[in-house]
Amino acid sequence: MNSNHLTTLSPSNLNQPVVSPKGDDETMAGNNMSSHSATVGRIASQVRGFFQKREPYRIFHGSTNSTRPARSSTTKHVDISALKNVLSVDTTRKIALVEPNVPMDKLVEATLPHGLVPPVVMEFPGITAGGGYAGTAGESSSFRHGFFDDTVNRVEMVLADGEVVSVSREESEKPDLFKGAAGAVGTLGVATLLEVQLMEAKKFVKTRYRRTNSVAEAVAAVREETARPENDYVDGILFSKDHGVIITGQLTDEKPGDVKPQTFSGAWDPWFYLHCKEKTAASTAVTTTSTVPTDYIPLAEYFFRYDRGGFWVGNAAFQYFKGIVPFNRFTRWFLDDFLHTRMLYRALHASGESAKFVVQDIAFPFETAEQFVDYTAEHTGIWPLWLCPLKRSPRPTFHPYTTSPSSAAAKEGEEDPLMLNIGLWGWGPSSLPKFIAKNREIENKTRELGGMKWLYAHTYYQQNEFWPMYGGREWYDALRKKYKADHLPSVWDKVHVDPVKKEEKQAGWKKIWPMAGLYGVYSGIKSKDYFLHRKAEWKWTGKDE
Repeated sequence: MNSNHLTTLSPSNLNQPVVSPKGDDETMAGNNMSSHSATVGRIASQVRGFFQKREPYRIFHGSTNSTRPARSSTTKHVDISALKNVLSVDTTRKIALVEPNVPMDKLVEATLPHGLVPPVVMEFPGITAGGGYAGTAGESSSFRHGFFDDTVNRVEMVLADGEVVSVSREESEKPDLFKGAAGAVGTLGVATLLEVQLMEAKKFVKTRYRRTNSVAEAVAAVREETARPENDYVDGILFSKDHGVIITGQLTDEKPGDVKPQTFSGAWDPWFYLHCKEKTAASTAVTTTSTVPTDYIPLAEYFFRYDRGGFWVGNAAFQYFKGIVPFNRFTRWFLDDFLHTRMLYRALHASGESAKFVVQDIAFPFETAEQFVDYTAEHTGIWPLWLCPLKRSPRPTFHPYTTSPSSAAAKEGEEDPLMLNIGLWGWGPSSLPKFIAKNREIENKTRELGGMKWLYAHTYYQQNEFWPMYGGREWYDALRKKYKADHLPSVWDKVHVDPVKKEEKQAGWKKIWPMAGLYGVYSGIKSKDYFLHRKAEWKWTGKDE
């Protein structure tokens, strides 16, 4: 094991005030690093053994926010599930040393007491820092800060031959690997530690809800709000073609004394998307900035505002059990333990119902976003839709980037620096062949409109379609060869769902309604993930007000 990288990332070498997440001293942070180094040593040894035999392997994290079908249990794995700690927070340099399996809620709980937070916090508490780097992760601050990996300064990585290195944007620290591994779903090495940049936190997000009355108006409003320097966060929801809400947020420590903070973590609190709909239901005309409905949301409550109900995907569970469980405020309160994203993911995977559920995030040029909404309204009938503006990543990259059809031959610098993500999540055809055909249709429409999808979801592209979308595979294969990873599964190998060998074929008893759903509920209970939300420390209590 090469230990030189530890000098770069070690808290004891920072020469700045360093605290552990719970406020302990630098000695505790050093102990954390010692334990971390021992774990990484074991992982490196295992990887080295696979390399010597030229055996491929997959990385086991312990949890997932992907909806892709699980791979065969016979596949060899490197278990990194023990790497789940925030090792230290440097309050002067405003950085945190974070192991890859640290979920967003634990990262926020570690940094917020020091008045710091990551610039990009994914909206689901269970999404991990390592997943944000190795996958694609953006949120309502990403129009300003980019994807999550754009906020990562440096990564400790176990290469495919077992060597442990530090990679960053610095010329001396393998910047090609640092950039190439972002979004490459762990196919170039195993990320074992991340240095995450932090920024100053505020108590509240002053949140405004701007009603729009057409798709074109909503798309234009998103663009307009991203240009306002006072906005720290921008996203939107389309409930229908004639009812949209563009949501903007401004960080602030001030709140009118007679205004109660709006929270979304309590069992009796509203689900955020329903709250947005109610806030704008009576408005039929575009209101001025000074008169739009406004909330003051505690910062962490804003970060995880979509957790309860998983945006609106939790409503699909009620649709599944239609006739048994009504969808109302009482049932949402009574069943709250089952309706947070960690539990919803458990149920979705265990039940096999992801074989019937369209879960796609797709980036489009602003100029073609309306055309895609028109298409999906006609051909899928899925509502609501999520809108989120994002910075484009420079190519080559496995992050989605867009190409405006009207300027397909434009040079990189001439392309729009922003793109618009559309979240398409809802029931698809119940027949497996029709479900696959619908997803393929969506993929084809996406390409036609100059868009590109996230790779966490069902992906059916064939190789001759897939690689040209990412600038060919020469640049990627060169990285694989340079860093000795060419024996590992490629990105396409990891994300492609083979419609012939699809692994989500349900057992016979699961085909009998509602057995699959009940089994999903059972699996959620067995996981005990509901305790994570019950005991969450980020939830607003009012003590700091």
